[in-house]
Amino acid sequence: MYSAIDFNFLLRDLLNAAMLSLVFSFLIAFPIIHLLYKFNITRRMDYDFTTLIEKRNLKVGVPIMGGLIVVISVVVLNLFFNPARDNSEKAYESLLLILGIFVLSALLGGFDDVLNIYGKERKQRALSLTLRLIKVHKSKLTRIKLLITLPWEVYKRFFYILGSNPGRGIHAHEKIIVQSIVGIALGSGIYFYSSRPNPGEFWIPFFDFNLDIGFLIIPFAWLTVLLMTNAVNLADGMDGLAAGELFPSFFGFLVLAIAKQDFRIAFLIATVLGALLTYLYFNAPPARFQMGDVGSLSLGTLLATVAFILAEPMMLLIISFPFALTLLSSLIQGVGRRIIGRRIFRMAPIHYHLQLTRKWSEEKVVFRLILFSMACSLFGLWVYFNQAL
Repeated sequence: MYSAIDFNFLLRDLLNAAMLSLVFSFLIAFPIIHLLYKFNITRRMDYDFTTLIEKRNLKVGVPIMGGLIVVISVVVLNLFFNPARDNSEKAYESLLLILGIFVLSALLGGFDDVLNIYGKERKQRALSLTLRLIKVHKSKLTRIKLLITLPWEVYKRFFYILGSNPGRGIHAHEKIIVQSIVGIALGSGIYFYSSRPNPGEFWIPFFDFNLDIGFLIIPFAWLTVLLMTNAVNLADGMDGLAAGELFPSFFGFLVLAIAKQDFRIAFLIATVLGALLTYLYFNAPPARFQMGDVGSLSLGTLLATVAFILAEPMMLLIISFPFALTLLSSLIQGVGRRIIGRRIFRMAPIHYHLQLTRKWSEEKVVFRLILFSMACSLFGLWVYFNQAL
């Protein structure tokens, strides 16, 4: 355990990391905003159901990809100042894996953001039409081709049923492939290169026991990355919401990292918190920019990564419960619309339902959901320190 003096030095170093990130991200925010305006990386007037909400059209023309300030700050500061650089070579390699996963998710999101502006609309052929063409198309070669690619068409259709709406950007079934690579890389890194004697072991809250799933930690990490990444992406629909919910989630895992004496992860999270404060300053209504997929996908991935590195993936369900609720509401809505033929919510994700049903303003929805996120983070820490220790 840390002595009182060591703990004071630890807090000092973490506060230094957060302040450095806060200042650095604030300084790079202005040139990033300038570049986003210069290249017209701004929200378009393209129709979607959220435009039915009052004042939603006021967001048109606001730059997206504001999450770049968080991504750049976290990567730069950790490459040069994270204490893992001065520890063992294995610790630094682990940090590079974390940052590599983070950057890959950011690149996926950034590419999607750009395509949503400059890309072309891509229509998706109905599965029933594909089946019909396999039977009646006059070209035998085409029928064979359609038959061979039928599993791919079924795969694409599956995500459409879950609520994916094909557009200009990267489609859901394409994102899943890259996110799967990220998730498998995380799980493999933990299982094959972790210094823990049982890399597949993690704590189960409420039941208070450790579960060792061994090699299954790889598919578990894959699934968790998929769910958490897309949950944060779905929460990025109102000014301040995604970042406001991410802040208490990351703070909760910062406390866990300190409790586990993992200064490498604690430093990483401290830089995230500092950059998120800067982002929230510019994202306060009316927003100077929005996070975009470059920020939401990368930060969702990083949140899941941190949980697995700390061997506390189940704590995501408590500390980050608002994101789970967001994802669940969208899945329920998608299945309801495509299979049952009716909407379960007025609009999904859940924050739009609250706005329309409760007649709350966007600001009130965001404020109350952030408070709910803080409560979940606090509750998660209460559970952990009353059971795990």
